[in-house]
Amino acid sequence: MKYLLDTANLNSIRRCCDIFPIDGVTSNPSIVKNEGKIDFFTHMKEIRSIIGSEKSLHIQVTALDTEGMLKDADKILTNVDKDVYIKIPVTTDGIKTIKLLKARGINVTATAIYSKMQGFLAMEAGADYIAPYYNRMENMGLDPEDIIASFAEMIAQYNYGTIILAASFKNAGQVNKAHLAGAQTATLDPSILFQALEQPYITKAVADFSSDWISIFGDCTIAEL
Repeated sequence: MKYLLDTANLNSIRRCCDIFPIDGVTSNPSIVKNEGKIDFFTHMKEIRSIIGSEKSLHIQVTALDTEGMLKDADKILTNVDKDVYIKIPVTTDGIKTIKLLKARGINVTATAIYSKMQGFLAMEAGADYIAPYYNRMENMGLDPEDIIASFAEMIAQYNYGTIILAASFKNAGQVNKAHLAGAQTATLDPSILFQALEQPYITKAVADFSSDWISIFGDCTIAEL
């Protein structure tokens, strides 16, 4: 199981990479909007400098047609680096774009996936990652676990090289369910990671351990014995 950060906030990325086993960063136009009118390419290069060359960086195009998506991809690759995964929404123009980019050997993440057919087509088009939207599917009355499990089954059955990058989460429980359904990777807002480790029952257990120790040894830690 791998975890990516679904944010473009530099401070959050620095903090999370210092604490958690983070495998990369994803962004999209809505996430970028949260940072205001940034110097886009400088900002993305700063993210790369924080996470390093071994982790994956996923940047989404903004054009809606194939010609525009290809131009966006080229601009990203030229102004950030050639190892970026270009995020392409799985639309009619998007599938065509994925095929063309993969023919050039470019890293591609197929995004905005809500259905099995979208995922299957993206796999066949050669996408390196497919990003099903867990919470959004659930809100639509769809079964995200069934859809993710279907992707995992097809990858195993037909030996696709595609990785399932589950996205769109509201809590840690959804992330866990996505992994158990077959997603190898999840991208999530940093707050979910912190919330998962800062639940009241966890902090109480730790406080109880500390209190029991102090009752015998005082404020002296093991290192100070």
